[in-house]
Amino acid sequence: MKSPQERTAASPGHIRVSDIQSHDCRAVSAILSRIGDKWSVLIIQRLGEGPRRFNEIKRMIGGISQRMLTLTLRNLERDGLVSRTVTPTVPPRVDYALTELGRDLLVPVSALGQWAIAHTPCIEAARARFDAAEAAQTPHQERVSAG
Repeated sequence: MKSPQERTAASPGHIRVSDIQSHDCRAVSAILSRIGDKWSVLIIQRLGEGPRRFNEIKRMIGGISQRMLTLTLRNLERDGLVSRTVTPTVPPRVDYALTELGRDLLVPVSALGQWAIAHTPCIEAARARFDAAEAAQTPHQERVSAG
């Protein structure tokens, strides 16, 4: 017997869609994962203020490790969102800046950030209501997730 996942697999005709408005969900998901992670968003916002050196970015973004900053900058550069410029001085100077594509991304990223700030009280209140309702329904049992 086939597993539920095997029974719902897409037919070959559904893998590629010729409609120009359709997008491959995996490709979109990968892009959203990159630009949606907390470090990328913070780095993009900081670079939106102008080019920065590595240690400047690190100081501006509390809690990010050197390794995570390096990996995130490298991935943003790979995706064409950030440029890296090395000036041959002693020691070498490395500056990071948003590319045109990165500056274009700054608009929706900033809008999401502003939305999150404006709606934090509403979300915190909703979480508190949800948690209180959960606690009232199952006082002595742990909730079992379906996942």
